[in-house]
Amino acid sequence: MIKSSVEVKLMQYIVTFIWSFLLVSMLNYVVSSVLGAPFDFKTGAIVSVVFSILIFIIGAIIPNDPTPEAADHH
Repeated sequence: MIKSSVEVKLMQYIVTFIWSFLLVSMLNYVVSSVLGAPFDFKTGAIVSVVFSILIFIIGAIIPNDPTPEAADHH
């Protein structure tokens, strides 16, 4: 079964958000524990959404095509 490019993009967005959510929540927990501050789940969730959006923007800006210099150096 061949998946369409829309399905692939959707899965990329979902998996990126899941990993972002897990890693930012873990970082939020560890940093709040080290600082002795109370753990706030909502803050971690908001930061993970912002982090995911930044990753999507950076991924859209970076070109996929190789540079001409890279094509000359096999």
